[in-house]
Amino acid sequence: RELVARWAAPRLRNASAPELILDIGMGRGEDLLNIKRSCPVPLELHGIECYPPNVEHAQQQGIVVHSLDIERERLPYADASVDLIVANQIIEHTKEIFFIFSEMSRVLKTGGLAIVGVPNLASLHNRIALLLGLQPPGIRVLGPHVRGFTKNGFAEFLVTGGFFKLEEFAGSNFYPLPRPESQWMARLFPGLAVSSFYKLRRTGQSGTFVEALDEHLFETPYYRGPGDGDSMARTTTPQ
Repeated sequence: RELVARWAAPRLRNASAPELILDIGMGRGEDLLNIKRSCPVPLELHGIECYPPNVEHAQQQGIVVHSLDIERERLPYADASVDLIVANQIIEHTKEIFFIFSEMSRVLKTGGLAIVGVPNLASLHNRIALLLGLQPPGIRVLGPHVRGFTKNGFAEFLVTGGFFKLEEFAGSNFYPLPRPESQWMARLFPGLAVSSFYKLRRTGQSGTFVEALDEHLFETPYYRGPGDGDSMARTTTPQ
C-alpha cells in the first residue's frame, strides 16, 4: 500500500482542482485512504466494490462506492474523466481482462495514471513449489485466482495496442522473510517478490484497449462489451 501511495503522490500534489481517483476492487478502501493521507489536496475518492461490509465501511470514510460486475458492466464514468486508477490484487481474480482494461483506457484521462498490483507467478516461493512438482501457491486450483502473471508476460499485455505506457515496475514482499528484510529483498530482486506492481500512463492513443483483440485470435470468446455479445476476435495472427 505504501508503494501505491508513493506512486500516486507526484501526480496529485500539484493538482489545481480536485482529482478523481478510482479504485477497482477497493476492498475497505485502504489504498484510497492512504493516498488521501499522503496528498493533502482535495480528492474525489471513488471505488468499485460489491462486498456489503466493505461498501459500508468505505462509505463511512466518505468514499463514493459503485457495486457492479467489472467483467460485464461498464464503469459508471464518462470518457476521459478519471485522473488515477488503482487496481490492487484484483486482476488475478478475473478472466475478462481485455474488457476491464478497455474500460480503464476509456475513463482514464490522457496522461492519467493506472497503478496495478498482482501476485507474481515467478516469485521465489512459487518457483520452488513448481520445481518440487507442487502447485504454485500464487495460483492454487482450489483457490480464488484464475490468472497468473510474470513481469514480462503481463508487461507485454499492458502495452499492447499502445494505450498504456509502462513507466515503472516494482516488487513488494518477499516470502518468507519478515519486514524490513522482505521489502529490502523485494527492491533488490523485484522479479522474485511476492507481488508485482506496474505504473502505467494513459497515452494519447485513440480508441480503447479491447481493440487489441482485433489483432489476435484466441481460442476463447473474450467479452468485448455491452452490445457486442461474446465473440472471438475477427482476425488471426500466425500460430
